Amino acid sequence: MMNIYILGIESSCDDTSAAVLRNTEVLSNIIANQEVHERFGGVVPELASRAHQQNIIPVVDTALKQANISKKELQVIAFTRGPGLLGSLLVGSSFAKAFALASNIQLVEVDHMEAHILAHFITTSESKKVPEFPFLCLTVSGGHTQIVVVKDYFEMEIIGKTIDDAAGEAFDKAAKIMGLPYPGGPLIDLYAKDGDPSKFKFSEPRIPDLDYSFSGLKTSILYFLRDRLKEDPMFIEANKNDLCASIQDSIVKILMKKLIMASKQTGIKQIAIAGGVSANSGLRNALNNAALQNKWEVFIPKAGLSTDNAAMIAITGYFKFLRNEIAHQKQKPYARQSAR
Repeated sequence: MMNIYILGIESSCDDTSAAVLRNTEVLSNIIANQEVHERFGGVVPELASRAHQQNIIPVVDTALKQANISKKELQVIAFTRGPGLLGSLLVGSSFAKAFALASNIQLVEVDHMEAHILAHFITTSESKKVPEFPFLCLTVSGGHTQIVVVKDYFEMEIIGKTIDDAAGEAFDKAAKIMGLPYPGGPLIDLYAKDGDPSKFKFSEPRIPDLDYSFSGLKTSILYFLRDRLKEDPMFIEANKNDLCASIQDSIVKILMKKLIMASKQTGIKQIAIAGGVSANSGLRNALNNAALQNKWEVFIPKAGLSTDNAAMIAITGYFKFLRNEIAHQKQKPYARQSAR
């Protein structure tokens, strides 16, 4: 089989990324983070799109250089069409369309959430292990929390989802309430390593079936801390590690409870996690423990592939290219998954 070289472009939120794949193998995966948002405590869409404009050309140049290939060797360019921030998506999609025209190569559009799942099919020289269909995938990020039955590369059924806030948002909002800087989710994970997860208890949602809810948990954390701070203004600082461990434990238990239910209902024992929150050590440990108890085979994203990156866009574009699913220049980005 002839090698296919594909350039992936990811710009759905606040990370500008470009990657080069040779078939399913990553040759480069460059990510430029936008630190400008830290002082605002969250992503500012206008600033994000401006930063993408500044970053995209140097990021692509670096990806090509690290992969040691020229533009002429590329056959395909894949870009994130959505969901995400429209201004950010427009930068990436406009660049990809112009690049495809100028280079006379094929253009492929990619759904961001499908790409998180299909990142599990990226192979390395050390690992060729990939999931077998069908498998369950828990996709967890700042904007999405879903349990997906993956029947084929592009045949996926959402059997559970959040009815309000995403798990990643719950991490970040809890961190903000505690006064931790943005992005707070990774900091909760960091401090939780030295804390007692059983020290504090928060309300657990009672949502039927396989759906999730995190708004009640956020409110529970807010009221709990508000009451404790009235009694002791130094409460958070004095209990930071235990608070982070308890918050993380609460979120992870909510996620795992429904995932275990989904496995029992479907009979599927190949289980994957994807999305930015899949980098959380508490979730990874819980998944591995559940695997032992339920005889699962689990798939955790390889290093650098949990958070937003262009390698996952490129691998999804690769499979679409093999199916001859070519995009056209008039396709517009979409902000929400329902628009697909």
